[in-house]
Amino acid sequence: MAESIAFSKGSEKSVIYTELLPQIESLISVETHLVANLANIAAVLKEAFNFYWVGFYLAKKGELVLGPFQGPLACTRIKFGEGVCGHAFSTSETTIVPNVDEFPGHIACSSASRSEIVVPLFDRNAKPIGVLDVDSDKLNDFDEADARGLEAIAALLANSFNN
Repeated sequence: MAESIAFSKGSEKSVIYTELLPQIESLISVETHLVANLANIAAVLKEAFNFYWVGFYLAKKGELVLGPFQGPLACTRIKFGEGVCGHAFSTSETTIVPNVDEFPGHIACSSASRSEIVVPLFDRNAKPIGVLDVDSDKLNDFDEADARGLEAIAALLANSFNN
């Protein structure tokens, strides 16, 4: 059972994602409970990057329902196609928003959130089943390194969704 993670503090984001990936894979490979895995991943990402908010929304009956997260209170339900999360889910594409105030239809779960990245989650049959949502309290805080790193983490989760 893991009690901590190791990463190079102060390194470039891409280096930290590379260091975290095998540790996350190790965490979820020994645990079959989806919520436990999502909770640990949210905690790892929050600790490693000090994101303002990081969490998961899972698809259920036409909307995304809040799952495990780290950070302040969050919206509990988001309709498919609405907000950044609903958009990323409906398009099945990672969405980076440098300034949430400029995203049409942004849902302000927290007024402190300034930028956001949302990565769709897929089951092993490539069916979208949720999203990984990360918010920052800084403008333009996410880039392609975040997209690649978070997409790699999302890919590790694909098998967990069918357990």
